[in-house]
Amino acid sequence: MRIEVLLANEHPVVRAGLRALLAATEDLAVAGEAVDGRATLQQVRARDWGLVMLDLTMPGRSGLELVKLIKAERPRLPVLVFSAQREELYALRAIRAGALGYLSLKAEATTVLCAMRRAAAGRLFVSAEMTELLASQSGDVLPHDRLTDREYCIFSRIVQGASLSDIADELSLSIKTVSTHKSHILEKMTLGGQVELVRYAFEHKLLDTVSE
Repeated sequence: MRIEVLLANEHPVVRAGLRALLAATEDLAVAGEAVDGRATLQQVRARDWGLVMLDLTMPGRSGLELVKLIKAERPRLPVLVFSAQREELYALRAIRAGALGYLSLKAEATTVLCAMRRAAAGRLFVSAEMTELLASQSGDVLPHDRLTDREYCIFSRIVQGASLSDIADELSLSIKTVSTHKSHILEKMTLGGQVELVRYAFEHKLLDTVSE
C-alpha cells in the first residue's frame, strides 16, 4: 500500500519534480497538492494523509506557524519540511515546531526518498550536514536565537527591506502588531534600530534566508 503524500509547495517545477520522483517508486505517491497555507490546512482537515511534504514559504499563512497548526489539527500526521531556506537556520526550528525533519531543495533524490520514508514511519530525519553542525556547536545562544518563530519570521523580512505594511499584509497581521513585534525583536537582540538589524544580519550571514 502506497504512502499518500500531500505536497504543499507553490512552485510548479518543484511539484512536478517530486511527482516524477515518486511516480518511479512503489511505496510513495503524490495524492494531493496545495499552493498556499490555507489550501494546505483545508487538505489536512479533509482526509487522512501518510505524509505532508511542506515548503516553509508559501502565500498566506506559512512557515513554522503552519507546521504548528498542522500538528495541532493532526498530531500524528508526519510533516517533512522541504524548502530553499538555509538548513542551519531553520531545521531546528522546524523540528521544534513538530516536523520530523528538514530537507534542502539541494538534496539528492535518494536523500529525499530516504527522508520521506523515515518521516512517514514516524522517525526523525536529520541530514549529515545538520548532524555535524549540531556536534560542533558550543551551546552559545546568539541574539537571533532568542527570537520566537514569529519574531524571527518578521526579523528576516525586515532585514530584506520589507516595509511593516508589506509584512502585515503577508502575515495577515495589523501594522500595529508587526510594529510591536519589531520592538520586541530590537529589545531581545539589544539593537538600536533597523540599520543595526541589517548590519547584524549581514555580519551573521542571514540575509539570504528569506523567501524569494
